Amino acid sequence: MVRSSSERPARRRGGAPPSIRDVAAAAGVSYQTVSRVLNDSPNVSPETRRLVLDVIDRLEYRPNRAARALGLGRANAVTVVTADTTLYGYASTLQGIEEAARLKGLAVGVRVVESDRPDDVRHAVEYVTDPSAGSVIVVAFDSAGAGVLRALPADLPAVAATEAGGLPGSNRASIFLDERQAAADATRHLLELGHRTVHHVAIPSETGTSARQAGWRDALEAAGAPVPAVVPGGWDPHSAYLAGQRLAADSRVTAILCGNDDTALPVRRALYEAGRDVPGQVSVVGFDDVPGAAYWTPALTTVRMDFVALGRACLAAVTGETPSGLAPPRLVVRESTAPPP
Repeated sequence: MVRSSSERPARRRGGAPPSIRDVAAAAGVSYQTVSRVLNDSPNVSPETRRLVLDVIDRLEYRPNRAARALGLGRANAVTVVTADTTLYGYASTLQGIEEAARLKGLAVGVRVVESDRPDDVRHAVEYVTDPSAGSVIVVAFDSAGAGVLRALPADLPAVAATEAGGLPGSNRASIFLDERQAAADATRHLLELGHRTVHHVAIPSETGTSARQAGWRDALEAAGAPVPAVVPGGWDPHSAYLAGQRLAADSRVTAILCGNDDTALPVRRALYEAGRDVPGQVSVVGFDDVPGAAYWTPALTTVRMDFVALGRACLAAVTGETPSGLAPPRLVVRESTAPPP
């Protein structure tokens, strides 16, 4: 039953103005539904729209000015959903978003999604569908971010940073660096040095169809080289070290492509402890070109990824601008690769 708008209740205790959640509670709907009504979304039934508008009028609810600044009822802000804030690719993408947002006077918030479990994904989605979250950028480098991206309401303004080619099953705008081609280039470099094949230590975000793994496989198959079993590694250095020990024990291993530079360092340590010289006996290639990679001993051959530019491009896209062209990933050849013995 809809109460008459003349039956106006007193303001909440302390004189605080009503919030969007107060409207939702009084109308018996979710705050996302109230947001859709405020944004004139077509995805609301006429009856529900009348009910919500009546409650808005009765409670004298007024969306604050900041919450309308970007249009669509979203706050003058952007919220980044990510599974990690410390790993190099994630942190650098976040850096680019923050730098670009600061120039536009936008506040930046971060919502960490703990895992790809349904409850964790749902909680993250609920958080960013509140209008106070502003526009949304999802760092979908992994299954947790991908789960959030697929679960976002269709009318929520959002852009994703993804692996090469975008995210299957999602029609969201996505910005990406061509990791597949870069991994193929790195693998081809090792093959051209004369290595019979290239082994691969994968990072946890990789799947059998991920860009880095697919590019590695593409280059091996194109050259008619054997495709070894992928050696899985974790995000932690110890798991990468164990993967390196496994490869160091196999005398047939002469070339290793690591899923990122943070994996390459403990792999290099395992080879050193096993008496396998780099690059005299085994060549090692990383991915990302983290600060300091050029100063390892030997200096690391790796793929340079401009994650900061990726973040800036995502911010441009979510604010309605055309992102400027991204520099493609580039293989940087240093001392850690050489012809096989």
